[in-house]
Amino acid sequence: MAKGKTKSRKYLIDGGNGDNPKLMAQSLSDGRDSLYLEFYLGYELAESANGREYKKARRSTERLGLYLWQAPRTTAERRQNRDTLEVAKRVRFERGQQMLENAGGYRLRKDIREINFLAWMWSYYEAYTKADKRHIKRAYTCFIDYLIDPECKSTPMPGWSKGDRAEAVRNMEHRAAVLKVRPPQLTKEMMASFAEYLQKRFRGDGPHTLFARFKKVIKAAVEADILQKDPCRGVVIKTDGNALKKDVLSLDEIRLLIDTHYPGENDNIRRAFIFCLYCGLRWCDVKDLTYANVDHSNRLLRFEQAKTKGHSAASGVIIPLNDGLLRLIGRGDRDDVIFPLPSHNMCLKALRHWTGRAGIDKHITWHCARHSFAVNILNNGANIKTVASLLGHSGLKHTEKYTRAVDSLKEAAINSLPELDL
Repeated sequence: MAKGKTKSRKYLIDGGNGDNPKLMAQSLSDGRDSLYLEFYLGYELAESANGREYKKARRSTERLGLYLWQAPRTTAERRQNRDTLEVAKRVRFERGQQMLENAGGYRLRKDIREINFLAWMWSYYEAYTKADKRHIKRAYTCFIDYLIDPECKSTPMPGWSKGDRAEAVRNMEHRAAVLKVRPPQLTKEMMASFAEYLQKRFRGDGPHTLFARFKKVIKAAVEADILQKDPCRGVVIKTDGNALKKDVLSLDEIRLLIDTHYPGENDNIRRAFIFCLYCGLRWCDVKDLTYANVDHSNRLLRFEQAKTKGHSAASGVIIPLNDGLLRLIGRGDRDDVIFPLPSHNMCLKALRHWTGRAGIDKHITWHCARHSFAVNILNNGANIKTVASLLGHSGLKHTEKYTRAVDSLKEAAINSLPELDL
């Protein structure tokens, strides 16, 4: 290579695995990048130098006659780059649609290609009626957070001050208001990146749960012809279904929490969470309990689990009530709600403030009460079938993760003893 010359560089601008064509760029010596399309035309058998046959990809290119400044120095050059890139991406998409039409007679309608997928996703959430609706909404908000801040640099995180958190929320809400995502932009690479984002931002089963709900929305979009194919196919977040990942409260920590009060505490939240610690209910079940669910004469609580109602023969749960639980419940008219609770977010905020005042250094969510209940009664001698029945599990598969947690707690207790030196 002659002195003073730089080697020509080729790189991908738009498109990924499965996209055909891809938008590419090649650097020129005059400080510009030349844009072109690269088409994949299948493969052919070729022979190597040692006589072995191998599959050789057949490709062709189309020069677009469009150029980008490699290092734009003025506002005009930056605007020219932006406008040129937009034109090139439109050409790439149009060529791809032509290939689809030629190959299979399928072409996305123009009106579908131009819709804002985020607006469609919100309309899907609003029309959704199943019990996991709040998880659908959470998947929606997390996807928007990812689009705005994929590296989690400005997303509010645990440990942030109240002022910094409020400022970050305002900035993200402002950016979300003008955010648009077209269906063709939802690529497999974006889905894999979103899955990594969830795993970086959340712990335990959270990433798996949120991505599962997001994939449900994507599947609905495919069925509604909003998307031509499922970009989430092959993208998974692996989780050990038999491992208990959430923190649990020990009996000593539960006593500490019960003894902790603070100004302005919500008594309904306090009573409801303690009830869940002693009965293993989910938040979605405890919030809907009425006095009609309580059989005072036989000291029993009967209710249908919202999560499995209509889907499982074990959705009905019966829990014996002792004197302490009956006092916690109190008495009222049959249709009165036992624990009038605010929103799930308000309950979580109150719970985190409460555990913080108690000095409990664990990440405690409402569902931790259900896990704590199972682990503590197993630790005190209850058999696994009894625990499964109290939790409303249809089998022992989901209950076994609690026995593993108990085993680890016992092992930790033994290992905490001074080393035996004989």
